[in-house]
Amino acid sequence: MNFEVGGLVSSMSARGVEKQLSRLPGVTAVQVNYVAGSTSVTFDPQRTTPEAIRAAIQDCGYHCAGETTPRHVCAPHGTSAKEPAHVHEHAAHGVESPAPGHPVDHGAMDAMSHEMGHGAGMDARGMARDMRNRFWICLAFTLPIFLYAPMGMDFIRLSPPFGLQLNLWLFLLATGAVIYPAWPFFVAAARALRNGVLNMAVLVVLSVGTGYLFSVGATFFFEGVQFYEAVSVLLVFILLGHWLEMRARAGASEAIRALMDLAPPKATVVRDGVEVTLPTADVLLGDIVLIRPGDKIPVDGEVLEGGSQVDESMLTGESMPVRKSIGDSVIGATINKSGSFRYRATKVGADTALAQIVKLVQQAQNSKAPAQLLADKASQWLVLVAFLIGLATFGVWYFAMGQTVLLALTLTITVFVIACPDALGLATPMAVMVGTGLGAMNGILFKNASALEDATKLDVVIFDKTGTLTLGQPEVVDLVAAAGVTADELLIVAGSVEKLSEHPLALAVLKRAKDLPLEPVSAFTNIDGMGTEAVVRGQRALLGNRALMDANAVDLDGLHARSNELQGQGRTVVHVAHGGRLIGLIAIADAVRPSSADTVKALHDKGVQVAMLTGDNQATAERIAKELGIDIVLANVLPGDKAAKVKELQAQGRRVGMVGDGINDAPALTQADVGFAIGAGTDVAMESADVVLMKSDPFDVVGAIELSRATLRKMHQNLWWAVSYNVVAFPLAAGVFYPFTISPEVAAIAMSGSSALVAINALLLKRTRLTGIRRVRATGAALEPSTAGAAAAA
Repeated sequence: MNFEVGGLVSSMSARGVEKQLSRLPGVTAVQVNYVAGSTSVTFDPQRTTPEAIRAAIQDCGYHCAGETTPRHVCAPHGTSAKEPAHVHEHAAHGVESPAPGHPVDHGAMDAMSHEMGHGAGMDARGMARDMRNRFWICLAFTLPIFLYAPMGMDFIRLSPPFGLQLNLWLFLLATGAVIYPAWPFFVAAARALRNGVLNMAVLVVLSVGTGYLFSVGATFFFEGVQFYEAVSVLLVFILLGHWLEMRARAGASEAIRALMDLAPPKATVVRDGVEVTLPTADVLLGDIVLIRPGDKIPVDGEVLEGGSQVDESMLTGESMPVRKSIGDSVIGATINKSGSFRYRATKVGADTALAQIVKLVQQAQNSKAPAQLLADKASQWLVLVAFLIGLATFGVWYFAMGQTVLLALTLTITVFVIACPDALGLATPMAVMVGTGLGAMNGILFKNASALEDATKLDVVIFDKTGTLTLGQPEVVDLVAAAGVTADELLIVAGSVEKLSEHPLALAVLKRAKDLPLEPVSAFTNIDGMGTEAVVRGQRALLGNRALMDANAVDLDGLHARSNELQGQGRTVVHVAHGGRLIGLIAIADAVRPSSADTVKALHDKGVQVAMLTGDNQATAERIAKELGIDIVLANVLPGDKAAKVKELQAQGRRVGMVGDGINDAPALTQADVGFAIGAGTDVAMESADVVLMKSDPFDVVGAIELSRATLRKMHQNLWWAVSYNVVAFPLAAGVFYPFTISPEVAAIAMSGSSALVAINALLLKRTRLTGIRRVRATGAALEPSTAGAAAAA
């Protein structure tokens, strides 16, 4: 179950929440995403409740408004979309959807937000605005401090107003620069200590607090230097860095916010024969919903009357509108293009495809890659190391080397400031958020961060043939007309007979003959196991296999060898006779998808081998494999043996990806290192798959692997930077290279810049051109192709 956790100031704040929630009875797993401000909790509903978990989050000092779900689905009766009026919760044991009109008590949230210094229910954008305001307030007080401080008076020579002493005037200005602007850090540090963790806020409070309190002591209680100028300038840079970091965090959440905002706020339903417009959250299961041209579809359902073209690109990434007619399913949040129709609501609220997609993306973003687990532990130790090095720095410089308090305290504050556990903490979750969000906007849903990482290691991908590499429906692939007969004449006779048949092969013939003038027929008869016969133009026509021709003494008229050749290639051959003479052959096969060849080529270009798994005979399988350039052919495989074939390749030391439909191929998908469920449509909650591909386009596998590799590169770049920065920063700050030292202000720039650099580097993933991935515009509403490969995928 996913819960919102508002007010996380640093990555280590998330660690504190994890520690406290994991102590609750019945809680088996907790993963908190500092960037997204949410947590995924796995728990036993017999031992604890969602209310208890929300209460525990608030006890940690963070506000919790329940699960973040699509905005318009959850805001009934005109309630502000920024304050969800009721909560939709998803749990492993089922779905609970409290009735509309049951508000969440925001009183506790308001008090909590007031305590931490942010507004109620503030998201990353709200916190970015709050940090911006605190930065400007701090800067407004710091500029006069800089002008009145002794160093500044050497060339400006301003006198304190009202006859105040200089130190007292600086104390008043510094208090204004520190107390309100730094309040979130004070609260976050207190919360972290209460939750048993050390985080970046603790270091900020140690550095700013030490300098400020020492300066207050020097002003009122003992003789000494004051640090008002250094502390204020230091805080200006810290706030500036966190403002930029919060903006980057908000940018990482764009994909999930865009998904949440897709559903329309209102729906038109027919109740008691009357059209009623009401909030989407009030649509009930079984309601008849009316859709007009240009309308957004509010909830999932089944078309009852009418038809139209529906744009599903915002959810599935499918670029072309999809035709909908009676009996077809429609997805909430998609856009009706042309016609009007009515449909019955079959899934509402938390059960809709949109809500399920949001849930899946949130869980993936909250999950932690193996590298992040190590980085989280390193971040925790880094704060302790910074504290100990800071104390050691003061002791060595002041007591051992006999330097002044000013120098020793300045270097100590610099050590506290320059340590940057946030860069380590942000390194992987920022990249994972951007990567999974970009995937979601392209109809590629990663179940967790481990799947994202594992997909980069694949060296062979197995495709289940039918419906994946092929269209899963027969198609005419070759025509062989007898001497004196044209291809059109052959199709007219065949199509005229087959128009009365419902056999899949008949449909393939009719599709090929759709533009030809078909003849009226009579005496149509279906011959079991052989084919069909009818009277066309007064003469008997026969369509079927070789046995039908032999039974009716029809001479193959020199086409015997060609028939055997086509059958040897794995094609089904329909023999067509008219007036007692064979007039031609029609070869039918499961047609290859247009993007299959591009998919195989793109995977080869990435160093990944391609295997095809099918129940067809070896000849049919070899034909398709040769056509597509597939490396490994696994033919004559029974459905129950698919997982064993995956295991065989793994036994050879290969990292195997399996692409299937997620239902018949469930055991094989589970056995594979990464299972790709293709053509999932709205059924995104497939337990057997690690990656869910909403379209039936195999090129999305290329997009998923390409996106995984790009995301992992960003993770490694960020981790490398975060580790290198801290290794170099500590000796510099501690004065190891004296007389070359750095000031606390420069340290603040370095610390804040390090976090911002990691966040911005992750956001650059959105602008990277990736094969099979279309980039999302800032609004999240439109997609644009980024590569030729993406066009091939479409």
